[in-house]
Amino acid sequence: MPAEQQGQLLKLEGTVTHIIFENADTGYSVFEVTAGGSEVIVCGNVGSVDNGMSVVVYGHMTTHPTYGEQFAAESCEAALPQEEGSILSYLASGVLPYIGPSTAKKLVEKFGAETLSVIAEAPQRLCELRGITPQKAAAISAEFRRLYGVREVIAWMGRFGLSAQQAVTAYRAFGPHTVEALEKNPYLLCGEPLSLGFAQADAIAAQLRFESGSRLRVAAGLLYALRHNAGNGHTCLPREKLLQSTARFIRVEPARVDGVLEELITDGELAARRFDGTDYIYLPDLLRAEEDIAARLAEVAAWPAEPPRTLESDISALEHAQGMQYAPAQREAIRLALSSRVTVLTGGPGTGKTTTVNAILALYEAKYDRVALCAPTGRAAKRLSELTGHSASTVHRLLEVDYTTGTVRFVHNEKNLLPFDIVILDEMSMVDVKLFQALLAACRPHCRFVLVGDADQLPSVGPGNILSEILRAGVLPTVRLEHIFRQAQKSLIVRNAHRIVAGQMPQKGGREDDFFLLEAAGLACQRLVCDLVAVRLPKSYGLDPVRDIQVLCPTKLGPTGSVELNRRLQALLNPPSPQKPQLGTGENRKILRLGDKVMQIKNDYDIPYEREGGEAGVGAYNGDLGVITAVDTETRTVAVRMEDRKYEYGPDQLAELEPAYAVTVHKSQGSEFPAVVMPVADVPARLCYRNLLYTGVTRARRLCILAGTARTEQAMVDNVRQNLRYSGLRYLLAAAARPAQP
Repeated sequence: MPAEQQGQLLKLEGTVTHIIFENADTGYSVFEVTAGGSEVIVCGNVGSVDNGMSVVVYGHMTTHPTYGEQFAAESCEAALPQEEGSILSYLASGVLPYIGPSTAKKLVEKFGAETLSVIAEAPQRLCELRGITPQKAAAISAEFRRLYGVREVIAWMGRFGLSAQQAVTAYRAFGPHTVEALEKNPYLLCGEPLSLGFAQADAIAAQLRFESGSRLRVAAGLLYALRHNAGNGHTCLPREKLLQSTARFIRVEPARVDGVLEELITDGELAARRFDGTDYIYLPDLLRAEEDIAARLAEVAAWPAEPPRTLESDISALEHAQGMQYAPAQREAIRLALSSRVTVLTGGPGTGKTTTVNAILALYEAKYDRVALCAPTGRAAKRLSELTGHSASTVHRLLEVDYTTGTVRFVHNEKNLLPFDIVILDEMSMVDVKLFQALLAACRPHCRFVLVGDADQLPSVGPGNILSEILRAGVLPTVRLEHIFRQAQKSLIVRNAHRIVAGQMPQKGGREDDFFLLEAAGLACQRLVCDLVAVRLPKSYGLDPVRDIQVLCPTKLGPTGSVELNRRLQALLNPPSPQKPQLGTGENRKILRLGDKVMQIKNDYDIPYEREGGEAGVGAYNGDLGVITAVDTETRTVAVRMEDRKYEYGPDQLAELEPAYAVTVHKSQGSEFPAVVMPVADVPARLCYRNLLYTGVTRARRLCILAGTARTEQAMVDNVRQNLRYSGLRYLLAAAARPAQP
């Protein structure tokens, strides 16, 4: 074995002789190293390597089921070749443009051991060789400096325990001067695209001898606090709250934090607004999003709109055709939608939102050619299609994501408007400010909007609380449906949902009901949930445990959290088998097995898919559910079917998938399931609140079972305080809608 022990890791030293595989985006490579007269296969996230390079690799030996013994690298120190023979091998490999074996030989014959220095520092001298033009020389030098720059970043970041993949990401963001930029301001690592935790960046800054009260550190603490809170849904924070929390977090005097905050506001790195006597601080892009939304909605609401002369007779004809009579509030919503440019329709389950939307849709389609139905998620869009009988898409698909720029952009924007006269947007409670800003910007000035949602559900995962803020502003035409129709009253799911909103405990339910409360706590609750999913519900109701039943957890952690329940349900519903290939190991990471139910846990605008019928596309979104249909252990890839799309996940994308036999309530937003089992035992106090319980219950279509304790259920029903989100949209919207003073 040509490797020696170095602490807990093996050290392998040699020369790269053959590149087998390389992923430039992630830094994952597989290559052969000649060490001590033997050829060793090395694999790992070590960044780009080239033939002829001298490397020192640290890692451990593994055995691949197909390829045999390999050296799994955890870090790699690479040096450019120094001797003429190694330089020739390096250049002849084709690593640089316009240089093949013949040109490489001529270069080394002319410049010898200085060849690489000439390429890097004096590329004009390359033109001394026949056939190399100044343009070619510049391209050769630029690519060499890029490759060297990436390796420099990998080496620099490796000193602080950061991976090659993170280094590649940083280099793509900051370019050839990445190391210089990070040495001047290591807190850049806290922001996009790496988004490291503040403590990790702070530790690096400490090693670089940054003082605790330095402006860069205090500024980074303020920015980090706002970004962190944006991740929790807040678009802004009260100034005093931001100052005090940041001062405690970074252990700096509030006066120092206040001074730096003023500088950031003056420089435009942060923005300040005053609402109702309180000062709020924004990240500029989130303020811009809320201001754009407010201005656009106010403009649309003020646009003159004449109701059709035949509106009342049209509504009556629709009632006659459908053999029904609309309730007064439904009729008012239909009138508003046909006589206003923007209408907000809200209400809980069983109050007739779908019937009202269908009526609006029918009357719109009789008068307008181009009507778009959309929702924030794929499952919500599919459900909207099923309920209306009309095609619906996600907002992302409507806007069409542009994948060519390296950042999230949409094909349809203010310069390339959507062709629609009407946009009906369902599940408004799930829409965050950046997505809604993009949708409004891409719509024509004359476009009408119908915004539909349930204000009592959990707000969006992203920043903002748009539906609630619009309702609080009270300046847009709005109808709130409250009457529960007789047919819906038969459902205890519906009745209990409304009881929860009213602050009342849900009724327990009996044999003939679609809702049950079952008492259990701790491990007993865990066993009950598993038994319900794997045995009792399939036996009693004929439900498929994977396709029809969804466990919704308030939390990820603990015996009834989604992580532990996934592990146990996976073992029960899809146990290991020689016929079921899998990736991962049970000791230290999740298992992804053929046949597993899985969820996409972040937006990925690059992952390719193919629809039934051969249509190709890209993009998978946070909360999408599917089933693993193939696992290739050699290439570490899996195929996943999500609705009518088949995705191919590469090794660097597997972290975006998680088993989904149990998911958090937050991840279930916009979805409906035939049966929901929700453990409500030992829920952390910070997650014991009403909207979370209500949202979980209203995800169930045919059956809902709460398994837990009355104490926890009561705590969730009683607590409305956790629903607070800081946002200025209501004030901005009210101000934008206010008539201008003469």
